[in-house]
Amino acid sequence: MTDSRRDSANSRDFGRERPSGRSTAGRVPPHNLSAEESLLGALLLSREVVGQVAELGLNVEHFYKPSHQHIYAAIRGLMATGQPVDVVTVADDLRRNGLLDEIGGAQALLELQNATPAISNASRYSKIVQDTAVLRRLIGVAGEITELAYLEPDDVTKALDEAETKVFEVAEDRVVDSTRPLSDLLPVAMDKLQETFERGDIITGIATGLNDLDELLSGLQPSSLNIVGARPSVGKTALGLGIAAHVAKTTHKPVLVFSLEMGHAELTQRILSSEAEVESQKLRSGRLAEADWTKIGRAINRIDSVPLYLDDNPRVTVIEIRAKARRLKSRHGGLALIMIDYLQLMSSGGNVENRQLEVSEISRGLKVLARELDVPILALSQLSRNLETRADKRPMLADLRESGCLTADTQLVRADTNQPVTLGELVAQGATDVPVWSLDEHYRLVEGTVTNAFSSGVKDVFRLRFASGRVIEASGNHPFLSLDGWVRVESLAIGDRLAAASAGASDVNPVADAFDAVPRDVWRYIAEKELPVALPSMISPISRERLGRVAAATNDQWLEDLASSDVLWDRLVEIEPLGPTEVFDATVEPHHNFVANGLVAHNSLEQDADVVMFLYRDEVYNRDSPDKASAELIIAKHRSGPTGLARLVFRSQYAKFGNAARGV
Repeated sequence: MTDSRRDSANSRDFGRERPSGRSTAGRVPPHNLSAEESLLGALLLSREVVGQVAELGLNVEHFYKPSHQHIYAAIRGLMATGQPVDVVTVADDLRRNGLLDEIGGAQALLELQNATPAISNASRYSKIVQDTAVLRRLIGVAGEITELAYLEPDDVTKALDEAETKVFEVAEDRVVDSTRPLSDLLPVAMDKLQETFERGDIITGIATGLNDLDELLSGLQPSSLNIVGARPSVGKTALGLGIAAHVAKTTHKPVLVFSLEMGHAELTQRILSSEAEVESQKLRSGRLAEADWTKIGRAINRIDSVPLYLDDNPRVTVIEIRAKARRLKSRHGGLALIMIDYLQLMSSGGNVENRQLEVSEISRGLKVLARELDVPILALSQLSRNLETRADKRPMLADLRESGCLTADTQLVRADTNQPVTLGELVAQGATDVPVWSLDEHYRLVEGTVTNAFSSGVKDVFRLRFASGRVIEASGNHPFLSLDGWVRVESLAIGDRLAAASAGASDVNPVADAFDAVPRDVWRYIAEKELPVALPSMISPISRERLGRVAAATNDQWLEDLASSDVLWDRLVEIEPLGPTEVFDATVEPHHNFVANGLVAHNSLEQDADVVMFLYRDEVYNRDSPDKASAELIIAKHRSGPTGLARLVFRSQYAKFGNAARGV
């Protein structure tokens, strides 16, 4: 196996993680005790001030002095329960919690109250307290970044992204906390529901300007990943640019377009042709009539101030998109939409041999980014040419899934009952939310959830036999987990070892203890990392017990994970081609893999998308089509609502999509 295959493993969930450290300086951190005392005194004198500073985002952690933290926590607690806030009530609360003596007694509260210069300046005092807290956090983050750099991480780009994230969190003065009680979320939901009801509009997200699509999706929703798939020359770039321009014009918020295929000049020309409704060929040739110049002038006046930002870096990564989007959002106070043209041209920024898995990793990163920024992402995707072999050229979800497929009799194991269930049964039942065994980043079997199971059409299938007697049938591009990461069937060779569920983890043909050894490739890892271990001939697998001793001696987390894992490494003994067969796949959250016939298999590409749409124009395939100038936008997956069909018109001379007449 090649070194790049090991890199593909370490760039994903299954790989070694380096510990992070923190460095602190030997100086007194920034603080302003006078401002803290004045603020607390004002809070003790006026209940209204408590509400004001709470709205400003003042937290207990913003105070430098521990006794001040205790006092403010008591004030907030009283305010939250509707009790009066004064010296007597605060002192009583502190006494009941055993903190009154620690803050200096009730006399300390009286001194704070009496020393307050002016209640009216409480907001200013609060800002001073918060600003010094930000500086302290910045010092802490700077130490963490310094320590991160001294660790000399293998992935410098990832380290830069981590450093930037830390600084952005300081700039936004926020502590990331993804846990929220339902009681906090219900009022927000009710406010949104009331707002929607009063507006009387079905659009709850960002309107695309395409009426049928907006009715089905209620607009592009915040935090959603929306994929538009099509074959070349169908018009996906025109569709994406049209939506992006409409959003920028109507929301007056920045829209960020990443084009990996076209440069700034061509993008601008396309937008101008669509907006001015001047034929794109005329713009390219410069043969313009006087009326065309008039249209162009008017169009420029309309879109000159539109906040549409174009990036034509052909090697952009998710990390770079995140950095540029965060800066733009921070600079302008908001961001309406991110559009990417197109997904398959993006790079993960790592050394990954398996392109299908790299695209899957990219889509996962984009979904995380959409949630982080709370904006919709519209990602265009080029479909494989397989659909062109069918009589009906309309795309299906199977055309987007590039991770490979398994036969109907493939057995998964339910995590709740430990009983087998086949992929075919899951598809026939339309099963969702089925608990199955999956593998986490530490090679431990954990519960995953099948959110969707589906047919992926007919593909060439291979039968794999292993030394344990285990058998599985899969398409050539389906990835399985090896010690070097995810490897497709078509890249496997006799003698390769794949991860299989260990004995006791499954009732379906568990691998016997005779196979309980880690492949010899682990010795190469030890040698390359220059770990302080006496190396053997490196021709034999290493026992789990011995690997555990090596992990303990070297303090290596990845080796420790392998030694204590729930998988064994079954040796491939035969690969037999079976020919075309109907195949199936499943979407499994959150680790994007599942145990199939005891082996660890990767799942499909579209699991990260909230919405999957396909663009189809019949005239592209049928020159004599009766549906010329018409287009279909097929909503094949909608995580939060209905699927269906949006009918559009396409004006090819302007590369512009519009709304079809109702009833057509």
